[in-house]
Amino acid sequence: MSKKDKNQTIEEPQVQGEAVDNAQTPQAEELTVEAKLQEELVKEKDKFMRLFAEFENYKKRTTRERIDLFKTANEEVMVSMLSVLDDFERALLHIEDDKEAEELRKGVLLIYQKLLTTLEQKGLSKIEITEGDTFNADDHEAITQIPAPTEELKGKIIDVVEKGYKLGDKVIRFPKVVIGQ
Repeated sequence: MSKKDKNQTIEEPQVQGEAVDNAQTPQAEELTVEAKLQEELVKEKDKFMRLFAEFENYKKRTTRERIDLFKTANEEVMVSMLSVLDDFERALLHIEDDKEAEELRKGVLLIYQKLLTTLEQKGLSKIEITEGDTFNADDHEAITQIPAPTEELKGKIIDVVEKGYKLGDKVIRFPKVVIGQ
């Protein structure tokens, strides 16, 4: 091989290599552009899914807050009505002693029953407590302690001073009790 032939042989692969590089470079650029577009698409999809999930959480939260608002508004009315209910009960106790006011007692009893029924329809319920039940600080409010009349009543409820009420599952007024020591 002559010097010229060696140069040509040496140059030919370079030229072919360049041609190969030039041919691969546009494909490589297309692949990188395609990969970049795929990457951007994945990012945008992720962004969209996160935004959609955030919006769904917002809808659920506002619905829950609206329900809670209605419950608390109802709770305030119920708590204020409890004193009226207590007054009716006291009035009925005093009227029962007076035999001359039988018609008055019937009228007050009728109004009391109607009020109680209406409040119960709205979710109000009494917390049932009887004398002799075991005192539980989580469920009762102790007003005072007195010496127990018998050994059996030590640590138990002796008297219920004020009834307790629940609105749905929530206690809105704990029963006030006297316990024996």
